[in-house]
Amino acid sequence: MGKDSEKTSKKKMMFQMGYAASLGIAMVIAIFGCLMIGLYLDRKLGTDNIFTPLFLVIGIAAGFRNFYLFIKSTFPDDIGVQGKDGRNARHKENHHAKKH
Repeated sequence: MGKDSEKTSKKKMMFQMGYAASLGIAMVIAIFGCLMIGLYLDRKLGTDNIFTPLFLVIGIAAGFRNFYLFIKSTFPDDIGVQGKDGRNARHKENHHAKKH
């Protein structure tokens, strides 16, 4: 049973490494894709660089959103773990004042 567990964890790690490598490419595509759409719209509509910075910001936001979702799915225990009261689980660790 130990070999199966090692194979599974190694397979999961390789999948995560492949996904992380493709994440950089996806981030670049999101940023430059939106930049190209903005440039195209500015040229087509004859506007003076209105859409280019707007779509660049949208592309950057989309790229970082993809990165955040990757981190959240890879490390679910560290990010966004909340209890019933809505507080982060790390803050629930008995931080009450101790009576002397």
